Amino acid sequence: MATLTSTVIRPSADLNFFSGKPATTHSPVQVSVVKKFMPVSTPSNPAPVASTSAAPVPPKKKRKSATPASDSAPNPKKRKITDLPRKRVSKSRVPSRQSSRPASTPPPPVYRSSGTASAPLEYTVEERDWTTRDSEDPDPFKYKRTSFQVVSSLIKKYNPYFRNHDNPDDTTFQLDSSPPIVQLEYPFPGAVENFILAAPKDKDHYNPFYDLEKSLHTIIKYYVPEKWRFFFGPMPAADCASDDTPETSRASTPVPNGASSPSMTPGHTPPQSSSPFPLSSSSDDEIPPCLPTPNEDLLRTFQRAVNTHNGPVLQHAMREINELLLLIKHPPVPSTTSLLNPSNAHNSFRESVNSWRTTGLPKDVLMRILDENYQRSVGPYVVKLKQYQAFTSLVYGELMPSLVYEMLRKTNVRQNMLFMDLGSGVGNVVIQAALQTGCRSFGVELNDAPAEIAANMVAPFKARCRMWGVTCGDIELVKGDMLTHPRVSELLPQADVVLVDNKVFTQQLNESLKPKFLDLKEGAIVISLKPFVSSLNGRLTERNIDDMATIFDVTEHEFASGSVSWGNGGGSYYIHRVDRVGYAQSREQFENQRRSRRGR
Repeated sequence: MATLTSTVIRPSADLNFFSGKPATTHSPVQVSVVKKFMPVSTPSNPAPVASTSAAPVPPKKKRKSATPASDSAPNPKKRKITDLPRKRVSKSRVPSRQSSRPASTPPPPVYRSSGTASAPLEYTVEERDWTTRDSEDPDPFKYKRTSFQVVSSLIKKYNPYFRNHDNPDDTTFQLDSSPPIVQLEYPFPGAVENFILAAPKDKDHYNPFYDLEKSLHTIIKYYVPEKWRFFFGPMPAADCASDDTPETSRASTPVPNGASSPSMTPGHTPPQSSSPFPLSSSSDDEIPPCLPTPNEDLLRTFQRAVNTHNGPVLQHAMREINELLLLIKHPPVPSTTSLLNPSNAHNSFRESVNSWRTTGLPKDVLMRILDENYQRSVGPYVVKLKQYQAFTSLVYGELMPSLVYEMLRKTNVRQNMLFMDLGSGVGNVVIQAALQTGCRSFGVELNDAPAEIAANMVAPFKARCRMWGVTCGDIELVKGDMLTHPRVSELLPQADVVLVDNKVFTQQLNESLKPKFLDLKEGAIVISLKPFVSSLNGRLTERNIDDMATIFDVTEHEFASGSVSWGNGGGSYYIHRVDRVGYAQSREQFENQRRSRRGR
């Protein structure tokens, strides 16, 4: 065992320090400290004997204590503040220097819609004359495309559908060099179209007699005066395509009372009615005496003939229907009126069109004209539309007429406005805007196939509108790049509504379009399938305050399933309204807050 002796000088204990009496003079006291080191190898050594002098222990980290031990002498040194227990301070408490100042609340954030954001437009019917004017062209329908042309050009994709039930050897309804046809009288004078009696091999392809039936029902419902509709019989609840009555229940086709069925005698030709232009006169409020007594349900006869594949009965029904349409379209006139030019005669169908001046073009008429035009001008070439490069901005897609109808009404497009479609495809939206609203309509398309179809569709569409006795606005369809075409740059500052079907556009193309929109006038509207802003009426920040798209006040609108060609689900489209006044107010508010923050 090794022993080490050292001497420590310390002041003697003075109890007067705790009693508050004057301190006495301290005298040094010599204390001998003996340190003993025990060998490591002898853990069982006995504990050291107590000594009068305190044995020091190895230095250890002292525990912090709020009060000193009662038997220890006071430390003359000043305690550190860290030795005191810490007091928790709430982070929400205002610092002492600001305790005297009133608490300030941060300014509210500035949103794009906090300016003069425009309220949604409410659609109102615009008074307009829908009537087609007489043309100086001796053949105003020379550019029309007919159902006969569509089916005959694709005759190998069709099968015979009708037959003569009473004569199995009758080949009249075979699709040879002279296929069987029926005619339909359209509302405008001299407008007639032929339909081949054939059915497509693929049920999804164009069906001529279903097309015929829909057009016939539309003419009777919206053009024939109500007092004369009963001559055709009640309107069937469903058309041929949706009629699910078993065919066996229609084996017996109804015929006029007191007459034998025209199909009973092989080769029998149904009788023709009298001339459609009798010379007797009648007032506007009376039914012309030349009209036959309604003793046959012609519409139901037509429908059953289609469902029972009865060709002779269908041809007979259509002859009777056409003669009635001619008699109503050109009622009897006094003998002093020339009948050499039927367009000069009184036309009841034209009066029906005149009645739409304050109510607008009926939606069913609009959709029927658009569908007829599409089936004849686009349908035969739909294969070409599928020839595009996948995953590019050239992927072809269409907006359905029902969705376009809603868009045009929500943006309240009027007759004196300019509508533009950037990436117009085959031009179906452009022609719908021109017909539905009477506005001037423009479209530009880069892809070759749809641009070619669109260029060849304008003249036939105008002829189709004339057949229905209605007029449309000016139409212009061009081929080119929407970013560089001179007509786009020329017309964009005049545009009232611009449609951009940018669902598959690349981000680069969408960004490249934004500078073009700076040319739009105040209040102009951009409709798109993807928004041109990062967030709808989002908060203005340092990052987006200078973004050119902030001139738009944007609202989101949902569309239902089946509204687009590329999917069965629903989705959203966005209406951007140019609102520079609102943006200026929002920016001024943002700048005021920015200066306020910097001044603190």
